[in-house]
Amino acid sequence: MLDKGNHAVSEAKRIVLFGNSGSGKSTLSRHLSEQDRLEHLDLDSIAWLPVTPPTRKPIEEAAVEIRTFLQDHKGWVIEGCYSDLLEMVLPEANEMIFLNLPVEACVDNAKARPWEPHKYESKQAQDANLEMLIDWIRQYAERDDTFSKSAHEALFAKFQGNKTMHTRNLSSAVG
Repeated sequence: MLDKGNHAVSEAKRIVLFGNSGSGKSTLSRHLSEQDRLEHLDLDSIAWLPVTPPTRKPIEEAAVEIRTFLQDHKGWVIEGCYSDLLEMVLPEANEMIFLNLPVEACVDNAKARPWEPHKYESKQAQDANLEMLIDWIRQYAERDDTFSKSAHEALFAKFQGNKTMHTRNLSSAVG
């Protein structure tokens, strides 16, 4: 991009990052956020109502929060497994990363994940949910919902910008 004086102007990074649960989205997005000084939005933080049992927030409510985030931040990384929410972000994104790891690598990552205080009140509460999460991860290729492998592949195919698909664990590379 050139400014009015024909000088090169760097465009802010606007990265969409997605994949199965346990694929390393949070780890990589935190790394990119710190490395490139990008704002970070974990879609888990806006996709759910604060009720038990877990219930998806109406899509339009989440869309308002996404639009506000996009208006408030020039450079960002937005991560999640919600192709319906990520679809809203694609027109603003200039980079896409699909973490398309083997299911068993995602299961291993889920078993080893540290406590996520923004999602669970305690490590014990997180661990109590592990069996359900592992079942969820293993259904990735068979599901046909917004969280599925087929939805993620369609999202990846649709994006016309700079895109990368990783099929192996990146955790050691981003430390």
